[in-house]
Amino acid sequence: MRNSILKLGFSAVILCGSITVTAQNGTEEKTDQYSQNKEALVSQEEVSKSLHYLASDELSGRETGSEGIEKAAVYIENVFKESGVKPYFETYRDSFTVKGTAAYNVVGMVEGNDPELKDEFIIIGAHYDHIGNGREVEGDVIANGANDNAAGTVAVLELARKFAKTNENKRSVLFILFSAEEKGLLGSKHIAEKLKEQELDLYTMFNLEMIGVPMQDKPYQAYITGYEKSNMAGKFNEYSGAEVLGMLPKAKEYKLFFRSDNHPFYEAFQVPAQTISTFDFTNYDYYHHVSDEASGLDTAHMAGLIENIYPGLLKMSQTVEREIKLNQ
Repeated sequence: MRNSILKLGFSAVILCGSITVTAQNGTEEKTDQYSQNKEALVSQEEVSKSLHYLASDELSGRETGSEGIEKAAVYIENVFKESGVKPYFETYRDSFTVKGTAAYNVVGMVEGNDPELKDEFIIIGAHYDHIGNGREVEGDVIANGANDNAAGTVAVLELARKFAKTNENKRSVLFILFSAEEKGLLGSKHIAEKLKEQELDLYTMFNLEMIGVPMQDKPYQAYITGYEKSNMAGKFNEYSGAEVLGMLPKAKEYKLFFRSDNHPFYEAFQVPAQTISTFDFTNYDYYHHVSDEASGLDTAHMAGLIENIYPGLLKMSQTVEREIKLNQ
């Protein structure tokens, strides 16, 4: 997150994943809705694998235009290819320049399975760039950006895998990893304007930022920026059957709604476009710090959170009416 810090809360992996089954004797019992397809579960092992690579010294802090962020882009493309997530453009890359330097957003799509609703879109996004080097601490200068925002990037990759595997979305879903967020939201501004010019029919934009550690003593799992701007949090919790998203007063105090990649989409499309996070200004000390490393994050929490936000996102993609709306 640009010039600010965010975080998320822990939850059971299948907090909202039960269904009622009626037995032959007429009794009812609840069972895990994913128990018949364990392969569909978000894998903590995959979360850890992607996180440790994207936040490794090999990628040198993923500064926009660097060799390290190019390696990250290739990794993201390969995950999309292996998962059956298709390019939205001719390739996975959306190109733009930052002060004469080439930069790339990486964009994949899972097309909706409804002949009418598939022309409407949901965007799930996160920035995958970071700042490169930070202030030296004990000889270390690489700002690995594990929580900011390899964590959000991993969440988008895992959600893309899950949507591609289950193929239950009626609306089409774009998965966008933004570059140059740390330069001033430049990647998201570029593609928001581009998609607006192409008259993309955007329903909502759901952004993930700094979700690597859980919040403490909160009844919800993550907070949403711009809580009061739409009914997204309430509808999302209704869809999920759990209190997944809540409000963090400091998010409003620090104007976080305007500081992440959701905001260019809100500006361009005037639709609900918000960021979720678990960084709450008390649970992580390494914002833009060389100690923001994968070893300091909670991958069990991350896998559980990703699993728990999927039902809400899936329902968003399935409702006939556009139930999530800006508040008047």
